[in-house]
Amino acid sequence: MIIFYYILALIAWIFGAIFLLFFSLKDKYKISIPARFFLFKNPPPKPSKVHFHACSFGEIRALKPILEQFDDKLVSVITKTGFDEAKKICSNTRFLPFEIFLPFWLKKSEILVIFEAELWLMLVFLAKLKGAKVILINARISDRSYLRYKKFSFFYRYLFKFIDKVFAQSLLDKERLENLGAKNVVVSGNIKSAFLPKQTKIYAKPKERVIVFASTHKNEEAMLLENITLSQNDKLIIAPRHPERFSEVDEIFSAFANKFDFSYSKFSQSENFNAKCILIDSLGELINIYAISDIVVLGGSFVPNVGGHNPIEAAQFKNMIISGKYIFNQKALYSEVLGVKFIEPNEINEVLNGDYKQSTLRQIGSADEILKEIRGSYGESL
Repeated sequence: MIIFYYILALIAWIFGAIFLLFFSLKDKYKISIPARFFLFKNPPPKPSKVHFHACSFGEIRALKPILEQFDDKLVSVITKTGFDEAKKICSNTRFLPFEIFLPFWLKKSEILVIFEAELWLMLVFLAKLKGAKVILINARISDRSYLRYKKFSFFYRYLFKFIDKVFAQSLLDKERLENLGAKNVVVSGNIKSAFLPKQTKIYAKPKERVIVFASTHKNEEAMLLENITLSQNDKLIIAPRHPERFSEVDEIFSAFANKFDFSYSKFSQSENFNAKCILIDSLGELINIYAISDIVVLGGSFVPNVGGHNPIEAAQFKNMIISGKYIFNQKALYSEVLGVKFIEPNEINEVLNGDYKQSTLRQIGSADEILKEIRGSYGESL
């Protein structure tokens, strides 16, 4: 099967190359596509004991406490934001090439650690072929993904033959993974609750009630702003999920502020919270904003194609959390938070003017078993 799969991947690359070159003209992909699909400025990594693979910025941030405990490591990623974040932690960081390049690109490691759902057949096959143990950590399968995975269950049953152990987020994830052929599956919870991110900067809490639209996606800012009425004692902060949308959200948010004669600023320029409406147009600030917020409206949950974002980072600060109903990618994380209010966009004023209720975490997770598994693969003691 592996030879047939490689031939299909090669054919797909040949026919798709022209389209990939076109997409590489877009700012979002101008670094990652040439690196992944044409190996441009993406040389083979240095050999390492531990190879960590994750997708993007959020996953690298979640992995950071584990990454920092290992010196001899390689980190591979998919996105440019993930690459930039990983590079701060590990100089031996690379974009993971498209699978046809992996046979001559991938170096031997003692263990390959894959984060969440980054399931690439050639990656796990070649890692095993080169003698590595392969583990999948923080594994989850959303409702939507499970339906898709089941249609190709024959493929995933084959892929899971090359994965030695799986650390699942929940009992439901364990059941789904086992149905797809995963073996040695244990429930370890979500490592995002095991290593809650800490503030990188301490900001003074404004005297006003601070409302944050966090990790918003396309159409969400306009949808929420259309329905919200700010009181005199409110301050509104918007932190878009993707940096390539900063200018787009700037236009939407500034128009809202002008309409109501509210003061407005971009944080990258003002570096303060004096204005009534503030756009966070810098990466890495959201955890610091959560710490001074009273109410967090979590984005990615008001449009049907994202599936929600991590609520526990905000919940550690005991603020009020408001969410939309589309959380299919984050059900395990939401189940760890008490007191989340689920609303339609047109209900936001009703909730803001109602009783204030803090959101809290059920429990803090542990990554001890994962660390033990990684270190034990090459004899390093805890």
